[in-house]
Amino acid sequence: QVQLAESGGGLVQAGDSLRLSCAASGRAFSILAMAWFRQVPGKEREFVAAMSRFAGVTRYGESMKGRVTISRDNAERANAKNTLFLQMNILKSEDTAVYYCAARASNTVEVSPSMYEFWGQGTQVSVSS
Repeated sequence: QVQLAESGGGLVQAGDSLRLSCAASGRAFSILAMAWFRQVPGKEREFVAAMSRFAGVTRYGESMKGRVTISRDNAERANAKNTLFLQMNILKSEDTAVYYCAARASNTVEVSPSMYEFWGQGTQVSVSS
């Protein structure tokens, strides 16, 4: 099994930055593509960004494009920690949500949450205006 644990969320003011982390454990070697999603109550889970393990392919959702950067910790190394990061800048009040880390056993990045087999518990990001 794979366990994902997010950290780095919190309460910030509009215009601030945050860096989220997602640490993978268990059978982490089976993880290839990883992604960030976010969700607010009553709405569907929204794609934020994704990154493949090999070839460094990245993809960003429209809502935060230009304000976020996704990265991984030496993903292509055989003993990589498989830690995923999301640097978020110029945060807005509408970015308030629970942010989830997701992973899948394929190297293809996907935007649909249904394509990811593994999920973390989420970390709350709250942005005050």
